[in-house]
Amino acid sequence: MKNVFLIISLMLAVDSFAASKMKGKVSIDGSSTVFPITEAVAEEFRAEYPRVRVNIGVSGTGGGFKKFTTGEIDINNASRSIKDKEIEKAKENKIDYAIIAVAYDGITVVINNKNTWAKNMTKNDLRRLWDAGSKIKTWKQLNPAWPDRKIKLYGPGTDSGTFDYFTKAINGKSGKCRFDFMKSEDDNVLVSGVAGDIDAIGFFGYAYYKENKTKLQAVAIDGVAPDMKTINNGNYKPLSRPIFIYVNKASYKRAEVKAFVDFYINKASSLVSEVGYVPLTDELYKEQFKKF
Repeated sequence: MKNVFLIISLMLAVDSFAASKMKGKVSIDGSSTVFPITEAVAEEFRAEYPRVRVNIGVSGTGGGFKKFTTGEIDINNASRSIKDKEIEKAKENKIDYAIIAVAYDGITVVINNKNTWAKNMTKNDLRRLWDAGSKIKTWKQLNPAWPDRKIKLYGPGTDSGTFDYFTKAINGKSGKCRFDFMKSEDDNVLVSGVAGDIDAIGFFGYAYYKENKTKLQAVAIDGVAPDMKTINNGNYKPLSRPIFIYVNKASYKRAEVKAFVDFYINKASSLVSEVGYVPLTDELYKEQFKKF
């Protein structure tokens, strides 16, 4: 038995030594929604692989796919599935890729803490407010019982997968939306905007709401508020969704990228919860790892 423990200890020491000596670079871009998960993974990865540089940009899912489908980056953080035109671009550039679901998210509609009237909205309310050509300017126009004050709208930029998913789920078509709102690919800008104005309303990934619960209120949609349970069981409709990383298979052949992706899948279950998202089951993570 002592010999078994000795062999295991030696194997772990060899693995640790190899990790400390590995060099290289992993380039990542894309979704601000997926960013907190990838950044949490990268922080732990850097501790074990200190000589591997992991660079993470935040240009939105669409912005990331523009780079990913031309081979500029190894991994794209994505809060939506790849579009047909992006698939074609990847084919043109001979980019073969794997898709890995890393968590569940619930796009969260948020209002200012002092807002006492819009704590519950219907899907139809959201459509009337956000649809292309909407004439809604005040809360009173949306609901006669609400204040006659101008609504301030905040949302992700048009390269955002969250924008694409929200507009499709609420307005029926991806990108179909009014455009007189404050846009930003940085969700922290949206948090600050809504937190600083009683008449503001916006939307972004659940983790950013959870991190800023003291500054904002989450709007219940048709009576269902987003939380870990309602997102996981699908009751938070229609804004529950999976989020992904897309991995360039050619990049995965490089030792440092392989090490990072393997590390990501193995650590995702615990780290996803820490940053405020809903993890997949352990079985799903293992299944994806086997397939990859």
